[in-house]
Amino acid sequence: MCQVPVFCWITATVLEHMLTTDQRGELPQTLTDLFSHFLLVQTQRKKNKYHEGRETSPQELTEADGQVLLKLGRLAFEHLEKGNIMFYQEDLEQCGLDVTDASVNSGLCTEIFKRESVIFQKPVYCFVHLSVQEFLAAVYMFHCYTERKRLTNILQDYLEKDHSDPSLDVFLRRAMEKSLNSKNGHLDLFVRFLHGLSMDSNQRLLGGLLGQTENSPGTIQRAITNLKEINRDTISPDRSINIFHCLMEMKDQSVHQEIQEFLKSENRSRKKLSEIHCSALAYMLQMSEEVLDELDLEKYNTSEMGRLRLVPAVRNCRKARLTDCGLSVTHCEVVASALTSSPSHLQELDLSNNNLQDSEVKLLSTGLENSNCRLEALRSVNGLEMTVGEESTLCCNYYKKKAVKLRNCMMNILLTCPLKKFCASLASALKSNPSHLRELDLSLNKLQDSDLKELCGFLENPDCRLETLRSCWLSKISCASLASALKSNPSHLRELELRGNNLQDSDLKELCGFLESPDCRLKTLRLGYCNLSANSCASLVSTVKSNPSHLKDLELGHNKLQDSGVKELGGFLESPDCRLKTLRSATICKISCASLASALKSNPSHLRELDLSHNNLQDSDLKELCGVLGNPDCRLETLRSDTIFLVLYSKKYLVSICFMMCDIYTGVEQFQALSSLSSFRLMDCSLSEISYGFLASALKSNPSHLRELDLSHNKLQDSGVKELCGVLGHADCRLETLRMIIVLYIL
Repeated sequence: MCQVPVFCWITATVLEHMLTTDQRGELPQTLTDLFSHFLLVQTQRKKNKYHEGRETSPQELTEADGQVLLKLGRLAFEHLEKGNIMFYQEDLEQCGLDVTDASVNSGLCTEIFKRESVIFQKPVYCFVHLSVQEFLAAVYMFHCYTERKRLTNILQDYLEKDHSDPSLDVFLRRAMEKSLNSKNGHLDLFVRFLHGLSMDSNQRLLGGLLGQTENSPGTIQRAITNLKEINRDTISPDRSINIFHCLMEMKDQSVHQEIQEFLKSENRSRKKLSEIHCSALAYMLQMSEEVLDELDLEKYNTSEMGRLRLVPAVRNCRKARLTDCGLSVTHCEVVASALTSSPSHLQELDLSNNNLQDSEVKLLSTGLENSNCRLEALRSVNGLEMTVGEESTLCCNYYKKKAVKLRNCMMNILLTCPLKKFCASLASALKSNPSHLRELDLSLNKLQDSDLKELCGFLENPDCRLETLRSCWLSKISCASLASALKSNPSHLRELELRGNNLQDSDLKELCGFLESPDCRLKTLRLGYCNLSANSCASLVSTVKSNPSHLKDLELGHNKLQDSGVKELGGFLESPDCRLKTLRSATICKISCASLASALKSNPSHLRELDLSHNNLQDSDLKELCGVLGNPDCRLETLRSDTIFLVLYSKKYLVSICFMMCDIYTGVEQFQALSSLSSFRLMDCSLSEISYGFLASALKSNPSHLRELDLSHNKLQDSGVKELCGVLGHADCRLETLRMIIVLYIL
């Protein structure tokens, strides 16, 4: 509210009066305190102006002018409930006011003119600001509560229940319920003022205007507890923050202090946050002068409802991960407001696994269209709609094998998001504001041809600066549309991921037209689980040979390339212009292994990561590849395989090695070859007690290099743990990460 001119005027008026008169007292601490002082100041100014009397005490002042203020309060309350902010002369008269009453209280109520027809003008009245109307309405209703024996009908009409003589905590709870039931939040500030007026300090300040009420400590504590326990899934996260504001008006600082301690804590994940904690945290984060680098709802130890209450913090962060949290329209409204705010800080948005409907997508698209939007990465990944056929079988195999790594893999869950309308809305928004988005992830969405065609219109836009595109479930027509769009604007895309698509030879040939473009600057190409054939590999290699210097990362895992396909790949690797740093290879056999090894030997200095997982390599095959590691120009840093044989040939540049699902029977001299590694993974390798002894002995001999050790899914015995503890206790040990996950099978 400090950015609202009228509010600044109210603040300045109160402070000026308190600092220049004898009635200084304690400065206002809450919004209710401030408005209570403002009401007294304006009433005193009116008295001085029109009656020229001496400056009286607040008690005398409110007794003399209380009737007029309560009539203004009645006017404010009755029209606030109706959603009116303007009144006519007849409205004033119904509340017992005349034009003079409104005029002399010009600090509270003012007159404006509104032409209602071309023939005559009719005066229209309003309060100087909506917040003044809400405060006077709260004063009137609190007066009705304290005078409930005399004004029973008014109170019962407001509470809408048979509460002829409710306690203060019941009255406030019912007022909060009515506020939360409001669709547009028009009673939020009103109910906030009501809670503030329940404090003794404001009742003393306003004197007879409010009347007297019995405020025992137990009653106030029950009202505070009621606020903390409110937990509704039907209200927006923004509206939930008003509950925290009500606590502050009651001068309960406990939640505020607990969140301050939480923000200072180094182990935030251990602190269990309640729903009211999350509302307070969301408010404090979005009000902070420091922009939050990342908001990841999964990192907060709270309930599902608590995570949703954190959504407003998206307005003051650069990256937001709102995955699998059940976003509704009210939450999408908050996200859209974050995209359209000035300035907008949000650069990366992940909405994976949220069942977004038409209305929600439309809201988000409106945010993307806004000129203030600076979003660079958008992920909208959904569950799978399983179908019958080779395509679904292929993709299912891919997702099942990657289920451990994919945060959004949801097998057998129907995709209920209406993709046709989603793509149309998204494409329209991106076309209207194409220059900021850098990453678009639509993985696991079964896009129809018409859907992808809509998105291709965005890719063809000359202002499009997209650098990363992830898509899935492409048909032949979709491939042609995508290839055509990328050809027309090839210079910006750096990463293309099409994993899990059943690409035919003709499909890949279409895409190769984009890769052949002299303007193509693609660095990462992922085509795993795409059912590529040897012919497809030949087309791909031929294309990248013609423009080889930019590609750095190539994934071809789980494709049936055959020996001829791998041989073609080897031809690319032998090229002196090849700058490939990461290669994830397809299924290879003995002949393929020889071709690959020969290619790597001829150009060994660039490759940094080689992944040969899930290949049934024999000793003779691996011996061919080990010749690469023996080359003095080899700079390989990460090697992934299913067998232990390669470790004997590891050289000084190999810093990370990974073995999965293999039986290891080795000796201390073999493990000693690992002493210069910084990362060593032996997941699910059936390590025996003897193996643990050999491993510990090797690490003790040179413990200062290893930073990461992963022994997950091995049956570790007490003796093995004792051996490893000897390594951890070594003075030169620099181990930073140790993983020892054990899976228990319960029958």
